[in-house]
Amino acid sequence: MNDTDKHLGTLRPALEAVGYEVIAEVSSVRALLHAVEAQMPDVVIIDTESPSRDTLEQLSVMHASAPRPVVMFSDEADQAVIRSAVASGVTAYIVDGLTPSRLAPILEVAKARFDEERQLRERLASAEQQLADRKIIEKAKGILMQKRQLTEPEAYELMRKQAMKQGVKLGEVARQLVAMADLL
Repeated sequence: MNDTDKHLGTLRPALEAVGYEVIAEVSSVRALLHAVEAQMPDVVIIDTESPSRDTLEQLSVMHASAPRPVVMFSDEADQAVIRSAVASGVTAYIVDGLTPSRLAPILEVAKARFDEERQLRERLASAEQQLADRKIIEKAKGILMQKRQLTEPEAYELMRKQAMKQGVKLGEVARQLVAMADLL
């Protein structure tokens, strides 16, 4: 995609020469999200003199709903612009232009970095979910201990058996118990 009047003609042959297939080229920032959702490319490449605010906003939307590695080639070397681009989901921001010999390594690094960041985000989300589950399980155990005069191991065992009976995770049983206790 380019968000200025720059011509992408030299980019397609350079990509094809290093084994990439160009599956779509959009000239409108508004068409970017639709094209990415429809095509699910390995990498999104943006060639621009300077990324516009609209481009960065659309990249943020794309990063939230259809995340893909994004390589931005730009003439703009301003640190604030680069930080805004990275915050919007740009994986690699290249200022020195398009040199065909550099293209393949740049794209491979961008894909590898994107995959690594995705794995880190997934691990963080999992750890946050586990922490939330632990907190709700502790709260549910407290409710059972108070209402039914149980010890902590007895409360835990009761919830564990209920989770097995319902075929759900212990955290879900704890959430149900806490929700019901709020009604009482």
